[in-house]
Amino acid sequence: MTENQIDEQSKQKAYALFDTGTIHTLEIGTTRSLCDIHRHLFDGLYDFAGQIRTVNISKGHFRFAAAMYLDEVLKKIEKMPEKTFEQIISKYVEMNVAHPFCEGNGRSARIWLDLILKKNLKKCVDWQQVDKTDYLSAMERSPVKSLEIQELLRSALTDKINDREVYMKGIDQSYFYEKN
Repeated sequence: MTENQIDEQSKQKAYALFDTGTIHTLEIGTTRSLCDIHRHLFDGLYDFAGQIRTVNISKGHFRFAAAMYLDEVLKKIEKMPEKTFEQIISKYVEMNVAHPFCEGNGRSARIWLDLILKKNLKKCVDWQQVDKTDYLSAMERSPVKSLEIQELLRSALTDKINDREVYMKGIDQSYFYEKN
């Protein structure tokens, strides 16, 4: 199966997460819920769907959390506060640095982030308002300074937390971010 076929099938599964109501059954803000999202998106497409990686990975010159410490790191992230927008984005940035899966981290984590925002702030990101280049650049710099990603996402917040169109277009945008 090609990467394009995997992406298309996974995107359909992301749509179904909303349409079936499964998204409303997840335990929000936990590693388990992130694994559940990942499993839902990639089941049948990757052997490791929903499973925490056991190998070290990197992207460009950045090395994500070492596999041998990943369980400990994920437990700390799960305990991070999520009462304010800044706290939620900090938790999201830390999860990105952890990068718990071999593939599909961004697509899973953006859904995970929106669920945390919905639960705690009654907001979500309208991803159609977030430019790909700006987002990727801000995420790349976020482990050093998260203010840029905070402001980028803050400016795209919406209270349309149950709007199917916002969710579906957000999924489309999320998958667009992953295309080279």
